[in-house]
Amino acid sequence: MAVPKRKTSKARRDKRRSNVWKLPMPALSRCTQCGELKAPHKVCPNCGYYKGREVIAKAE
Repeated sequence: MAVPKRKTSKARRDKRRSNVWKLPMPALSRCTQCGELKAPHKVCPNCGYYKGREVIAKAE
């Protein structure tokens, strides 16, 4: 059975484990109406449009 020759340091151990906890970057797309960044498949919080039609009436 294989046995480690040296103790793995905390730094080396933690470096190896660091990639597990990375959060994925949120997906963003541009609104076709106003050009603001928004979550895909969601109503634009800035102008209230979704797929080219007004869903939420915004007072401007």
